[in-house]
Amino acid sequence: MRRGIRRLFWAGLAGVLALGACSANEPSESSSGNDGSSGAYKIGFLLPETAVARYEGKDKPYFEAKLKQLCPSCELLYANANSNAATQQQQAQSMLTQGVHVLVVDPLDGVAAASIVSAAKAKNVPVVAYDRLIRSQDLAYVISNDYEKVGELQAQALVDKLKADNVPVSAGGILMMNGATTDHNAGNIKKGAEKIIKASGYQVLASIDTWDPAAAQSWMSGQITRFGKKIVGVYSANDGNAGGAIAAFKAAGITPIPPITGLDASLAGLQAILAGDQYMTVYNAFKKEAETAATVAYELAQGKTPTAEATVEGIPAALNPPVAVTRDTIKSTVIADGFFTAAELCTAPYQQACTSLGIQ
Repeated sequence: MRRGIRRLFWAGLAGVLALGACSANEPSESSSGNDGSSGAYKIGFLLPETAVARYEGKDKPYFEAKLKQLCPSCELLYANANSNAATQQQQAQSMLTQGVHVLVVDPLDGVAAASIVSAAKAKNVPVVAYDRLIRSQDLAYVISNDYEKVGELQAQALVDKLKADNVPVSAGGILMMNGATTDHNAGNIKKGAEKIIKASGYQVLASIDTWDPAAAQSWMSGQITRFGKKIVGVYSANDGNAGGAIAAFKAAGITPIPPITGLDASLAGLQAILAGDQYMTVYNAFKKEAETAATVAYELAQGKTPTAEATVEGIPAALNPPVAVTRDTIKSTVIADGFFTAAELCTAPYQQACTSLGIQ
């Protein structure tokens, strides 16, 4: 009888200990049933807009593929703010509620997104600023490009083109279409561009700060009416704005179109270069940027400290070097990197140009 009682006692005690151990390892409600101990981490990836085609078409699939390669059991939580800062805040909060372990955020508004970092910090969730800087010292990491260098490359290409075409500084001036003031990168791009243009002697006729191609087109239409043939060149901070400018010049019946710069090596931008409507764009290695972001996010989820080759405002960072792309270098840059295939780029209207450049 006593043996039976002892057996029942020890069995009961073992059960209590086992139950206690299970309770101790149970995730909190904020982790939505996943504490990452199995390696099944939740990684949040927030992109800012759909107006720039690269985000949905390049950054997201590159990031997703690399994360799956590194961690097949990880779960990607993805959202695009579609150019609405309040929406991005809500998306981030939703991911935090779902128990995300790391947030990778390309902010629509780098100042407003600081509240995302604060909310994440309260839950001990590291935040990686992707492509655009978030104005917070609580960031875990920054992955971006050297955007001041981008502006320098754009402006230098424009100035060199004008000089090669023997356009005197007295002939007119340059219109500047800079990026939105809410984007920290836009400020750095503008800084780099202004430095080069100021030193060139060419006058800036007028400028606008926007990432909205429609707004850029409307503004450019007004400037064409205002300045006419005095416009000798157009500095555009990205391909979207450049497309708006091109549309405005065509609507006004102006040929040839003055040389126009760009950024993002978008399909539309590259095809505009092949057509002779846009002079250049800037290519950043977006695949490398997205894959680095996925790698850093996975390391942070595991509690590791990612290596950093640089710092941005004291925050560990990885920065990609930008590359200027003109008609003659499309093949050796974006095609060579597989950013676009010849089939994607060389559709019927551009086939002849591609053939002349050896893009097949």
